[in-house]
Amino acid sequence: MFRWLLLPFTFLYSMIVWIRNKMFDLNLLPSREFNIPLISVGNITVGGTGKTPHVEYIVRLLHEDQKIAVLSRGYKREKKGFIVAGKESTSSEIGDEPKQIKRKYPDIGMAVDGNRVKGVEKLMKGAAGFDPDIILLDDAFQHRYVKPGLSILLVDFNRPLEKDYIMPYGRLRESMYEKKRANIVIVTKTPKELKPIDRRIIAKEMKLFPYQSLYFTYLKYGNLTRVFSQDKALSFDEAKEKEFNVLLITGIANPVPLKEHLLEYFSNISHLNFSDHHNYGPKDVKRIIKAFDKIDSDYKIIITTEKDAIRISDSKSFKESSLPIYYVPVEVEFLDDDKEDFKKRVFSYISNNKKPSSLNRTI
Repeated sequence: MFRWLLLPFTFLYSMIVWIRNKMFDLNLLPSREFNIPLISVGNITVGGTGKTPHVEYIVRLLHEDQKIAVLSRGYKREKKGFIVAGKESTSSEIGDEPKQIKRKYPDIGMAVDGNRVKGVEKLMKGAAGFDPDIILLDDAFQHRYVKPGLSILLVDFNRPLEKDYIMPYGRLRESMYEKKRANIVIVTKTPKELKPIDRRIIAKEMKLFPYQSLYFTYLKYGNLTRVFSQDKALSFDEAKEKEFNVLLITGIANPVPLKEHLLEYFSNISHLNFSDHHNYGPKDVKRIIKAFDKIDSDYKIIITTEKDAIRISDSKSFKESSLPIYYVPVEVEFLDDDKEDFKKRVFSYISNNKKPSSLNRTI
């Protein structure tokens, strides 16, 4: 109701961000380049554009032929400084998203550091246990002290940049015009069947430069997977036949797409929504148990997100509760012919920017 009161703070914040970006543009603040392919994945809006699934997509695309390291800041982790993720690393040590990536791809180097320059330097010196061919920078669009060779900007289909405002009045971290720094723009969370006319409208509204490529991706959900056991995954069709009542637990920026997916299979869904990257404590577990017990049915399960499952799996209270908790794996898929075009763009960049030690290797 009184949101307009935030406008003066938005103006002040906008000026600070504009001055900072201008200082980088004029080389008054240093932006370090490295002699290795650096691919950045980030966004302009606050949370919820699908950075982690897109980083994982690039890892799947490249990791069979390339030695890959991923560098993240490890948002909301308790420990500071540079840390290389290992098999026993917890989400409190490195962050939930880095742990999720490392769990899926144990053969890559996964490191966290708030100082991206130092993080890249250490990875290039073999801190992850090998000499990487490529470094992926997770959530690094605003971290301009490192200059990536290929910058990928993610934009949520449901939150167009041109209809948003800078924080705190809106959800933009910086002006939408700063998208000019991106080489690739990906519109995420699109409908699986996006009409050609809608693509053209979005492309027109984006007003991209000739050097920028525009692609579209949608979310692809996997089968229901137990958090605390190795039981066979449960397909959504199987779950639908059993007519489960569902308690949905989410601690992510935007749970709406997942909830809409679940509504295709379940008619009775209760939802406990926590803040993004929420660390579940004993009080939360008690609250969840209470909500679960209130569901009057013999056929009931708890469903959560893949990112929440990482934090839940680290919780001793959840392990002792014996609750039937499932998570929904998520991947991204490109629409139409975007997949092959995106692949060519990425491979072309890597081929043309190989570091000296890998000149004899091929993709």
